[in-house]
Amino acid sequence: MVDEGLELRQAMPDDAEEMFVEIEGNREYLREWLPWLDDITSPENEMTFLRGTLREYEKGDGASYGIRLVGRYIGGMGLNWIDRGNRACGIGFWLSEKFTGQGIVTRCCARLMDHCFDDLEFHRFVLEAATDNTASRAVAERLGMRLEGITKDREWLYDHYVDAALYAITAPEWRQRNQG
Repeated sequence: MVDEGLELRQAMPDDAEEMFVEIEGNREYLREWLPWLDDITSPENEMTFLRGTLREYEKGDGASYGIRLVGRYIGGMGLNWIDRGNRACGIGFWLSEKFTGQGIVTRCCARLMDHCFDDLEFHRFVLEAATDNTASRAVAERLGMRLEGITKDREWLYDHYVDAALYAITAPEWRQRNQG
């Protein structure tokens, strides 16, 4: 539970139909920044993806979560990579268009950061966003993450490369920020 009515829960194959419906209803909006949409064209594709994320979770290589508001699936968040040796992870997320601008992703990220730092004992949390993706960059900045640099041609987005802004925060920085 993130806060009243807002939940971040591990995504399971049984969620595939509901997740696909939300993706499909937001496909044009999400396409601006998410390169994986062409791989998810049916509930079966989503189920295959979710089964893969469960295998990653079991190996300790990643995790996928559904964002639910009052029981309704409205987005996704995941640890796209986990580097156990360096106690670090990287996050990705998306949200249905009509729920943007309400601080939902920021609150979910903060909850996931608490879990990663306190329960999993990670040291570093990374968020990468396309340099022109001002909404995702604003999430990192609201969370007190530090801009560490710009990576050139970081991701292929359908027909072009996009540069990415790399943000990070360490566990001591996160704890200090939350105490002050």
